Parts: sequence; C-alpha cells; structure tokens
Amino acid sequence: MRVLIVGSGGREHTLAWKLAQSPLLEKLYCAPGNAGIAKLAECIDIQADNIGGLKDWAQKQKIDLTVVGPEVPLVMGLADQFRAVGLKVFGPGEKGAMLEGSKVWAKRKMKKWGIPTADFTIFDDFDDARRHLARFYGGAVVIKADGLAAGKGVTVASGPEEAEQALYDILVERVFGDAGNRVVIENCLSGEEVSVLAITDGKKLTILPSAQDHKAIFEGDKGPNTGGMGAYSPAPIYTDKMANKTIEKVFKPLLKGFQDDGINFSGVIYAGLMVSADDFNVLEFNVRFGDPETQAIIPRMQSDLLPLLAASAEGDLKDIEPRWKDEHAVCVVISSGGYPGEYKTGYPIEGLADLEKEKDDKAAVFHAGTALKDGWIITAGGRVVGVTAWDSNLNGALKRVYGVAEKIRFEGAYYRRDIAHRALKHYK
Repeated sequence: MRVLIVGSGGREHTLAWKLAQSPLLEKLYCAPGNAGIAKLAECIDIQADNIGGLKDWAQKQKIDLTVVGPEVPLVMGLADQFRAVGLKVFGPGEKGAMLEGSKVWAKRKMKKWGIPTADFTIFDDFDDARRHLARFYGGAVVIKADGLAAGKGVTVASGPEEAEQALYDILVERVFGDAGNRVVIENCLSGEEVSVLAITDGKKLTILPSAQDHKAIFEGDKGPNTGGMGAYSPAPIYTDKMANKTIEKVFKPLLKGFQDDGINFSGVIYAGLMVSADDFNVLEFNVRFGDPETQAIIPRMQSDLLPLLAASAEGDLKDIEPRWKDEHAVCVVISSGGYPGEYKTGYPIEGLADLEKEKDDKAAVFHAGTALKDGWIITAGGRVVGVTAWDSNLNGALKRVYGVAEKIRFEGAYYRRDIAHRALKHYK
C-alpha cells in the first residue's frame, strides 16, 4: 500500500515508525513531516492545513490510504474532500470532527446522549460569564475555550480571580482568536485523568490500551498546561471493570448518537476521563491519536497497525484484533526552554546520532519539533522530541527512558523527571 501521513509531530513520527514495519507497505510519505520522519518516509513540502494541495498530490500519487495525525485538517474537512474524489482516509469527516472542534457542541451532545460529564454552562459575553461565576462558584472551576487551541485552551482555576482572568483572556483579549468566541464553564472534578482511545468504523470498536498524559509543564503537575510533557501506558487506575463500563457508558452511546444524527464516524475516538474511585466522567473527546499518548501506546503493539487503520477507513473493522505486548511504556517529552510560553528555536540537537548507533530495541526517540539545517538536526518547536522506552515493569521502563533522555542535549532543553509518578504507588 502507498500511505500518506498528514502531520509533523511526535505522534506522526510514532505512526510512521510503526507503519514502516508493515509488510503491506509499499511506499510511505508524510506531509510535511520532520527530521526524524524523513528517515522513514519521503517528506512532502505541503502543510497539514493545505487541504487542496494535499488532495491534488494524493490523487496524482495514487495514495491508497491517508492517515491524518492532527485535529486541524480533520475539523477543516480533509476527510470529506478526500473521500469525495475516491481517496481512502483514516479519520472522521467535518461533522464528526466537531466532537473535538467545538467543546460546546461536544458537551451538548454528551448531555443529549446520556454520557457522564461535568455540569456546564456556556457564555459568549464576558460580563455575563463573570456574573455567573460570582453567583455559583467559590472554589475551583474549569474554563474552556470553545474551539481548537493547541491543547492550551483549558484553565483549571483554583479560585474566582484566576477564573475571571481566564475568561478575560479568552473573551476580551482574544488570546485564542475565534476559538474563544464562546467559553464553557464547568464544575471542577477530582481524581486522576486517563486517556482511552478506540478505533472505529462507525459500527464496531477496537479499544486500545489506556494511557495517562502529563499536561502541566512542571513536576508535580504544576504550572500551565502544555500539549503534553509525557505519558505512560497502561494506567493502573483504569481497571478491567472500568474498561467495560467505559464501553457501555461512553463509546457505545457515542456511536449510537452519531448514527442517530446521520454522522458516519470512522477513525479514532479519544476519551479523556476523570477517574475517581470506581466511577468516571468524560472531560473531553478528541478525534485523533493523542500526543504524547500515541508514543506510549503504539510501541506496545505487537501486531501490524496498517490493516487496522485501512479497515477503519474502508468502513469495516471485520474481525481484526490487535495484539499487545505485556509491557509498560513511558514517554518523556523534551521541550524548548520557555515552552509553553515564548521560546527560541534553531539550536543543534546533540546525542541523536550516538543513540542511533546503540540500537536499543526497547527505546525510541520520536521527533516532534525538529528540522534539518546544514547537516544538523535542530530544534523547531516547543516540544522537540519524545523519548519512549518499554520494559516488563514500570520501574524498568522509567530507568531506561531517563537513561536515554539524559543523552539528548540542546540549548535550554527541559523535561519533567516525574513522569508516571501517579502510577508508581500501584506497583510498590
């Protein structure tokens, strides 16, 4: 098969790494890709949001399957435009992508379809929202920009001042542009977050192993949210009992709701859950592979990924059941100094060549924000690389992943040293 991956981050590098191992693969392309992906695929200089350019190129190259990594092209309708000209795509159309593209849309659908989620209110006016806060909230509250904000549109405010500032930033200062035309204010839930991903053809589901992301920039889950500073899989708090409950209370009602609304959804459904004791609520849905959850989940996959993605795109998962290694995987993201605020790029990255020579079969470095310049791989984003390692136990995976991470060096490099800290207490 001739396969095109759309995107340029660590998630896309991980998918390329796995797909490149498939005996069904004839040729792998990525648009636009990065310096790491370029070692596995032919990188095409077309940006992920250039839907027309991607479609024309894919038609000319007779691409058999397009795998969409980021959410933006899905929300823009890439899958619809590709399917209209006979191209197979792994990912939902524009209507289904609203599940991630609009938090207002998603929350209303969850309420309509009986999917457990926090109570919420919706506002488009700063003064109305502020008065609502004054009447109903005195402690922690969650403020969410309605649209896509690169994982940074959510504020968990500890009190009214922080909440009001978040509302002001979104609705008045317009820090997220049109993504902040509306806000969702919802009750703050307690517990641990767990990411559960499922691949679907719109009728059947294949559930992937659980993972837990670390969104905050600083250790101890402190500081502003990022796109994700690390992840591990599986999440021990997510039990088999809870997994069955999630299928019945989340995934099945969601698919039925799509069917009732005439939305043919195929691709990834990513449920972000807040787990407390034996119960949970849905914090959010995404419509693509998580980043960095993908870097922790996919290396645990023993079987071929390509048939699963192709079957979803064709609308029939058949009886494909992926096989998984009974191992723990940990991903540690190394970011540019200053991220998620202002940061500088263009710094040479040292240590990558030496790690390639070592050929550790239980570790991989997935490039996120990198580029090639004058023979050097340089930093080109906030999250630069994600180091993933896997082992038969969590402690072994942690020892291996941090052993690799410390060998990667560039100006201002930063990473959290407490990834998987919540899980460790389960394995003592």
